[in-house]
Amino acid sequence: MSQKIYVGNLSFQTTDEGLSQLFGQHGEVLSAVVVTDRDTGRSRGFGFVEMEPTAAKTAIGALDQTEFEGRNLRVNEAKPREDRGGGGGGGRRERW
Repeated sequence: MSQKIYVGNLSFQTTDEGLSQLFGQHGEVLSAVVVTDRDTGRSRGFGFVEMEPTAAKTAIGALDQTEFEGRNLRVNEAKPREDRGGGGGGGRRERW
């Protein structure tokens, strides 16, 4: 089982590899992804790291509010993604 960690306030130059190396100092990183804009491909300033739960807790405690690449990171347990409803829409409305 693994735990997903939210990492906010990343520098726009931070890469997946850089994020992995930073968290790797606190345990094995299963995955590290900097979220990018799907249209421009540029960083959106946050990402997610997946680690074993004990290592994740250690990394969160060690890295939250610390400086990395010129920015103070916000690091905490990722919350489950909310269903935005999506789909549907586009239906025609009649005018009275």
